[in-house]
Amino acid sequence: MMMTVQVSKSVTALDKIDLDAPIFDPGAFRLNDEQAGIITTARELGQTVFAGRAAAYDRDAKFPTENYGDLHRTGLLGIAIPKKHGGLGAGYQTYAIAAAEIGRYCGATALTWNMHVCSTLWSGPLADDLDMDAETRAEHERRRAVHYKRIVEDGAIYSQPFSEGGAAAAGSVAFGTEAKPVKGGWIVNGKKIFASLSGHADYYGVLCTEIAEGEKASRRNTLYLALPAQSDGVSVVGDWDPLGMRGTVSRTLLFKDVFVAEDAALMPRGVYFQAAMRWPHMFLTLSPTYVGLAQAAYDFTVRYLRGEVPGTPPVKRRMYPTKQIAVAQIQIKLEQIKTIWFQAITEARANPTKEQVLRAYAAQYSAMEGANEIATLAIRTCGGQAMLKSLPLERIYRDSRCGSLMLPWTAELCLDRIGREALYETGESDE
Repeated sequence: MMMTVQVSKSVTALDKIDLDAPIFDPGAFRLNDEQAGIITTARELGQTVFAGRAAAYDRDAKFPTENYGDLHRTGLLGIAIPKKHGGLGAGYQTYAIAAAEIGRYCGATALTWNMHVCSTLWSGPLADDLDMDAETRAEHERRRAVHYKRIVEDGAIYSQPFSEGGAAAAGSVAFGTEAKPVKGGWIVNGKKIFASLSGHADYYGVLCTEIAEGEKASRRNTLYLALPAQSDGVSVVGDWDPLGMRGTVSRTLLFKDVFVAEDAALMPRGVYFQAAMRWPHMFLTLSPTYVGLAQAAYDFTVRYLRGEVPGTPPVKRRMYPTKQIAVAQIQIKLEQIKTIWFQAITEARANPTKEQVLRAYAAQYSAMEGANEIATLAIRTCGGQAMLKSLPLERIYRDSRCGSLMLPWTAELCLDRIGREALYETGESDE
């Protein structure tokens, strides 16, 4: 079944839809027509559908189930699935920009969509860049076709629970969730915290450590398995009442003697470890959401000062020099974020140079911290009404504050790695 971009028909009649300008203009950023079409679909869906639902998802800490139906309808649920498997066949750059457009209108939808898309991005174009022998690659192709079919035909939602409360998510030690080999598959035990889509995904793409009898845990033995959400031994526990990103519903997942069949593997043995070492931009995929939030804060500020925000009096505040200077500061910050981030996502590939890896860290830091800096300045500039929950800037501010905390590349870890890796070559020490 070939999934097409359903919104494209309405996009041909833009005079009927007052679409926002794209975050990344296709001409200025040298995007091809196919990329521009996919990204326009994401922007139209975000602006005309997702934006109107975002406040309710945030208020009730409710997962955006309806939005996922729309992502499936428009083909975006399979954005990174190869065309031969019925997807849109988008690469890393195209996905990242589309995700930024969705984040512009609903941060929680964009962030959870990332968790879903990574299951296809990592097992698809990313895995294609990595080393496998012919037999392993053929087996991987057969297995991933099963996962892709579920998404394209049935609208299956995959998640990517990562964090465990220790150093594993940062890549320092092996994952504590363990997979014991048994006949026909594995028995999985462990837990994942801050597990976005918990209770709402159809499959949990769990990173765990394969440990045979008598072996010690090793990061080299990381497995990436799609556990069916309805499997015996899978449970969702805890409450979810956070500062922001409330619609992600990131509760705790528990796995107790869960049997997982061999065909559940999203990557062959050893390939995730190879990816983590050779394809570091795989961990940059949380950042598009925050680029979108930064754009959203700017958009709101300009409209508010022009008296054009729906639901507010048409009072213009743009004539004051203090407001004009603040808008200039916001736009400068936004352009700085966009520029370094676009360069970083364009460089995403296997075996990047040291300079490209350092730039990826810097782009992550710039997006995660910069989005909240822009939102903070936007609230100060717009004034007291901007704090009201009836307006989106208050939610944008709270959502944007969460980015710097997200593993595996938190703001603190980015600073640490930039400083250390800039000053030391591999293997160097002061001893």
